[in-house]
Amino acid sequence: MSEDYPRIAPTGVDGLVVSFAARLDEPANRAALALRAAVDAARWPEVQETAATLVSTYLRLDPLADPGPVLARLRALVASRDWRAAALPCGRRLLRIPTCYAPPHAPDLDEAAALAGLSRAQAVEALTSAPLRVLTIGFAPGQPYIGELGPEWDIPRLRMLTPRVQPGALTLAIRQLVLFSVPSQTGWRQVGQTAARLFDPGAAQPFLLRAGDAVVFPPVSAERLEELACSPGGGVVVEALP
Repeated sequence: MSEDYPRIAPTGVDGLVVSFAARLDEPANRAALALRAAVDAARWPEVQETAATLVSTYLRLDPLADPGPVLARLRALVASRDWRAAALPCGRRLLRIPTCYAPPHAPDLDEAAALAGLSRAQAVEALTSAPLRVLTIGFAPGQPYIGELGPEWDIPRLRMLTPRVQPGALTLAIRQLVLFSVPSQTGWRQVGQTAARLFDPGAAQPFLLRAGDAVVFPPVSAERLEELACSPGGGVVVEALP
């Protein structure tokens, strides 16, 4: 563990952030998820909300509460173990999200594959077999950042924005995948399309995915994708993990 991390710092007028690294790596993300779960389990009365980012855990405090006691408890909790070696939280799920990698649903797949030094077929095989998990939710409601892919996928974002991708678009850059929950412009390369409904504001649980979930993207044809787009769940299969 770096001598500079973990690092606790205030943020805004009512927040605390515990950072485990300066940039994404698997142990730092694991630490952020595990610490968030531990804080949630502790039910500290001053804490009104928590979130896990790529490498940090965020606590939003009651602005009327004295932050001193919770800061002391947080420091003790952070120092109590090696969070980078912690187990992932309980309650994780495996989601199988059918994905079409065929034109026109994967307009940037050939370019992304070439940058990774792979053929299209090799790229599809790599994307469908990689062990992936949701690293964090952010940018838009229910939108997951997923990773990490192998080092060959450490490719840059596009130089110019794609004007719009549709919900369910699977995009790639810097060893990560983003699955779009709403229509958006993006600088990430679109390598596939799903029928997943990631955000349903009227549902009891509006977000399909949660940070820490395992995800796989099995391939389907364009015809099958069209069928799945008419089904309630978009063909997503959810399994509990032990």
